[in-house]
Amino acid sequence: MGKKTNVAIAIAAAAGAAWASTKALSKPQSRSTKEALEYDHPIVLAHRGGSALAPECSPSAFENAAKLGVHGFEIDLRLTKDEEIIVFHDEYLDRVTNLTGRVADYTLAQLEEADLGYNFIDLDGENSYRDCGEQIMTLGELLDKYPQMLINMDIKDAPQTYEGSLMPSKLWRLLEEKQAFQRVVVTSFYDEQIDRFNLYAQNTVALGAGEKEVRKAYTAFTSQFKHLYHPKADVFQIPVKSNVFPLDSASFIKFLTSLNIPVHYWTIDDPNIMKKLIANGAKGIITDRPDLAIEALKFD
Repeated sequence: MGKKTNVAIAIAAAAGAAWASTKALSKPQSRSTKEALEYDHPIVLAHRGGSALAPECSPSAFENAAKLGVHGFEIDLRLTKDEEIIVFHDEYLDRVTNLTGRVADYTLAQLEEADLGYNFIDLDGENSYRDCGEQIMTLGELLDKYPQMLINMDIKDAPQTYEGSLMPSKLWRLLEEKQAFQRVVVTSFYDEQIDRFNLYAQNTVALGAGEKEVRKAYTAFTSQFKHLYHPKADVFQIPVKSNVFPLDSASFIKFLTSLNIPVHYWTIDDPNIMKKLIANGAKGIITDRPDLAIEALKFD
């Protein structure tokens, strides 16, 4: 054998030995079951209340979705100037409301003057919600009004901002006040915000996966070192693709499911894609069209 061949064999042997040693020493641990994630069949979560059917995060959107029979809501959280937690997605108010500027620069009382229906265009191309009293809701109001719903909440304020620094503790105190631990999922694109929240929650609340956690899981899945992945999340809410990487394969879903981690996909409005994802093993669909999702995922 030549020198290059011998080197290649040595490298392969070393890699094999490393894999074997880590396999022997590292045993993947499944996440403990959370009551919020115990359900018998795939679920439908209305994205911001179902934002194709009514103004996003509006009272009408949530009420409409509840009447359709969804299992819960996927919402975004932001902190106001007077440190109230509201259900709202954008950092700025302009896209959705008749106000301008940052959410964090307004008090709750000022934000109650915002018209959530101001820029909404419905499926018929009409603006039928403007000046109809669609006001911003607080998280407390939503929890009180829909005690039967699973509410997946995404912390939107960045950890380096003032409002972001307060959000994890404020959110914990509100969930404690409402005793809502068993019917919510707390997540964020910022892994740091999830970690900060869990300093208070101590794994008593179901946690979603931030961007870094998703990357870590997918990297482990596509390598020979799946056994080295130790999850920090109880549920993955992910798109079908991240950049060029597909996240919707049956094998990836099976990998996460083996760790007791259900997978929910967002934002899915095509019934055929919904059915395909469920066939691949997904446990939830997050959608702007809860009407279509409820019909597509009907169970006898």
